[in-house]
Amino acid sequence: PRQVLMAPPVVTEEKRFCAACAAPVGRGRDGQPGRSRGFCAKCRTPFDFDPKLAAGALLGGQYEIVGCLAHGGMGWIYLARDRNLNDRWVVVKGLLNAGDPDAARAAVAEKQYLAEVEHPLIVEIYNFVAAPDGTSYIVMEYVGGRSLNQLLKDRMAANRGVFSGIPVDQAIAYVVEILPAFSYLHSIGLLYCDFKPANVIQVGDNLKLIDLGGVRRIDDEVSAIYGTVGFQAPEVASAGPSVGSDLFTVARTLAVLIFEFRGYQSTFEATLPAPEQVPVFAEHDSLYRWLLKGTATRPEDRFQSAEEMREQLLGVLREVTAAASHGTVTSSTPSRFFEAPGLVSGRTSAETSTVDLPALKTDPDDIQAAYLSSITATDPEARLEAVAAAPQRSMGIMLAEAQAALDAGDTARASSAVNDALAADPWEWRAVWLQGLAALRAGQPDEAVKAFNAVYGQIPGELAPKLALARACELAGRNEVAERMFAVCARTDAAYVAAAQFGLAHLAEQAGDRPAALRALDGIPPTSRAYGEARLQRSILLAGTPAAPSSLEDLSGAAAELDNATLDPTARQQLRIRILEQALLHVQQHGESPVRLAGTPATDRSLRLALEEAWRSAARLETDRNRRWEMVDRANAVRPRTVT
Repeated sequence: PRQVLMAPPVVTEEKRFCAACAAPVGRGRDGQPGRSRGFCAKCRTPFDFDPKLAAGALLGGQYEIVGCLAHGGMGWIYLARDRNLNDRWVVVKGLLNAGDPDAARAAVAEKQYLAEVEHPLIVEIYNFVAAPDGTSYIVMEYVGGRSLNQLLKDRMAANRGVFSGIPVDQAIAYVVEILPAFSYLHSIGLLYCDFKPANVIQVGDNLKLIDLGGVRRIDDEVSAIYGTVGFQAPEVASAGPSVGSDLFTVARTLAVLIFEFRGYQSTFEATLPAPEQVPVFAEHDSLYRWLLKGTATRPEDRFQSAEEMREQLLGVLREVTAAASHGTVTSSTPSRFFEAPGLVSGRTSAETSTVDLPALKTDPDDIQAAYLSSITATDPEARLEAVAAAPQRSMGIMLAEAQAALDAGDTARASSAVNDALAADPWEWRAVWLQGLAALRAGQPDEAVKAFNAVYGQIPGELAPKLALARACELAGRNEVAERMFAVCARTDAAYVAAAQFGLAHLAEQAGDRPAALRALDGIPPTSRAYGEARLQRSILLAGTPAAPSSLEDLSGAAAELDNATLDPTARQQLRIRILEQALLHVQQHGESPVRLAGTPATDRSLRLALEEAWRSAARLETDRNRRWEMVDRANAVRPRTVT
């Protein structure tokens, strides 16, 4: 601890400001250094930036001052030894400017608040003592380690003065780790107010929130407000701090950690630069959306709790780590809001675009949650009737009615229920989600894009809106966005792999890139319920068409895929016939080959015999008599000439 003492303990001139009017004070002129004590030339408020405790001083008959560790907005921070407890290291914090009445009141308030605080992520308070001159001091746990601000400075020094942000996944992990401290403070009615990188210390694998000098009660409308320009929310000066303003500081802190945020205390004091200016935003769109919500101008547009903020940031972290790993996704993370995607069909149209999209879960906190869970009807009409009979029309009931009406094809009733939900709560993103589903089913992909994009902005850590947005963009012809969203889903969560890989395959097929489409389908693992459908789509792609014939090697692959394809017997025979006909045509045009198709040699005679058997097998499965005779005729026509 002695190695980090300030020598000498001085508040540099550029950091000296009047506590009353914020005018510069204690500045040098004509080559002479400024005074550390005096009066503000503008408002005559006294200032004093000298430490009050010298090395060797004994505070409260127990704490021996060793030196000054740092200085901050409200006080000097001293290193001391506790003589009563085996000389353990402690931190003593006092006033930076004893002549500042607001600072004095804040110090007293800090004593009161900190006595209530007990959390493993927050520095521990040991004692409160007073010096002979009446100044109060707080004795705190000594937290070794380095602040996040110091980590940034160390990285810059190692990079020869060029900014080097903390790696994105590591910076996010820091914020995810510290957010429970905010949840705790808010739960006991306290606001932190002045969060920034300098106020978080990393100690091994742990973090500590320090410097609770700006802490105040949520309902306090009298005490002075402390914060830092560039981190403080814009409404604090007029409306005071809130949970929303606390969370604003958290989002701003993350932004400062990950990129060179030039102008964050001036041009971008309460806003963010565009992704075009910040490569990390362009690379991680979900992170950018999270920061946008966290730093929204209006508090009601931000995250409403530290738990919500942390939950969404965890989702962003999963995406960031998945993008960095480039590995095979093997696990799925349950969502609080959505069920897992359904079994995909492999093809997308306006009619089928919502079939496999994740369904909304019932909010367990809804007053009608128990009633909704008791509805077992699966028929849309029956479910709609049961929902309408609910004893109370809660938000959950309105959303369930809209979903059931959509499933029943009653778009007017669905629209009415959604409008009721938005009238009750304009920030209810689940209602906007249902609007997007309705637009998809109505064949209005552009409207669906708007809806799902809005939902994405509200819950940036969730994959469901990204999958839905990709689906809508695919149908709207916005293939670049669709491909990006599908790729995020495919690499992040095992439950989303099938739907996303099918989407990527569709896009590649539309672009005429069959190899890319095949690779996308190959990304669906054998453990997936959609594996058989993926094999079917691969078989169809490899089989080609008369207008775009395939090679014998591809046709051989198409025949092999049939073994694992999910297909009814009639359709399987039809696809087999198509493959064999394409192969026979190829042999007739280019000659025979050693390639084999599911055991059948690529010769004229062998292919004719296989094709004959395929037609006869199809005829045995056919129920229509005339169609069956037609198939037998086709079998007879294709069979090779024989003696019998």
